[in-house]
Amino acid sequence: MAAKFFIPSVNILGQDSVNEAINDIKALGFAKALIVTDKPLVDIGLVANVVDKLQTQGIESVIFDGVQPNPTTGNVNAGLELLNTNKCDFVISLGGGSPHDCAKGIALVATNGGEIKDYEGVDVSSKPQLPLVAINTTAGTASEMTRFCIITDEERHIKMAIVDKNTTPILSVNDPELMLEKPKALTAATGMDALTHAVEAYVSIAANPITDACAIKAIELIQANLVNAVNKGDDINAREQMAYAQFLAGMAFNNASLGYVHAMAHQLGGFYDLPHGVCNAVLLPHVQEYNAQVVPARLKDVAIAMGQNVAGLTDEQGAQAAIEAIRTLSAAVSIPANLTELGVKAEDIPTLADNALKDACGLTNPKQATHEEICAIFTAAL
Repeated sequence: MAAKFFIPSVNILGQDSVNEAINDIKALGFAKALIVTDKPLVDIGLVANVVDKLQTQGIESVIFDGVQPNPTTGNVNAGLELLNTNKCDFVISLGGGSPHDCAKGIALVATNGGEIKDYEGVDVSSKPQLPLVAINTTAGTASEMTRFCIITDEERHIKMAIVDKNTTPILSVNDPELMLEKPKALTAATGMDALTHAVEAYVSIAANPITDACAIKAIELIQANLVNAVNKGDDINAREQMAYAQFLAGMAFNNASLGYVHAMAHQLGGFYDLPHGVCNAVLLPHVQEYNAQVVPARLKDVAIAMGQNVAGLTDEQGAQAAIEAIRTLSAAVSIPANLTELGVKAEDIPTLADNALKDACGLTNPKQATHEEICAIFTAAL
């Protein structure tokens, strides 16, 4: 079966990446950017710094800082109106997953028309989006380099999974200097998000040798560096290694897709407005308990990547070692122990399960679940 591999055409990683990116933007001949970001990054002066760098190259910019932590259809509409009013010829997303996803929604609708909800699903659009440069400030979502765009539909209270080759940025930037001193909770949540990407991609039915290599290396780097990145926020080496890890995990899931962790986490985020990475972290061991029924050998590989000694263990025992290692790392970075701590209610589970089974991310889970089984996983995570 033929496999397609999607990735931005240019990706800049490491210290001083932002300055390198500004030079590349100038060379591409763009004149006016819509910078899609959030208010905290404006408040700390990071956005102004990028605006100044663009100005030195003769590039104008307009700032849209109305992105919410779980970007909405309303956010996309507001940003699109600003883009059209100011006749911007490209988009820069600056931040973590939320600004990147919102920017993708804006750029996609700008060229394809309609509303962002028209593009829910896989490869629905017909035209490339407006050119998008994605500058990343967190090590987790990998949205700066993927074809995934997650937008909350405010009317239905669900997160829409838009998986489309036309949402791939033309340039991604991962500068660890932008990730220094990020709050511990954010670093932990985004790091566990990256781990989830890698694990889900590795057990996906669409995995291939390229995505396997990316996923396993990402898991190794996360295991080795996440705790330091959380506890020593100014550790530039840990930040840089986590930036590489989340990028590798992005390469893996961008092409092997994901599974029920994301399909279920999207519903929690849309229904309760919860942080995506935390939802992933809580659900990850529970979904892998379910997946261990069919892919114990793959999960045993995950255990090895997480530094576990599996010599003499069966595949099933190795899978359990992986699940325990995930739980141990999650606890080490102070992720909540269960969904109850996040305010999830048992009476909402049937609705959450209904919507999870409609999420495109679940299509590549190694075992297809019934509604009852999804409910059981949610319940186990309470």
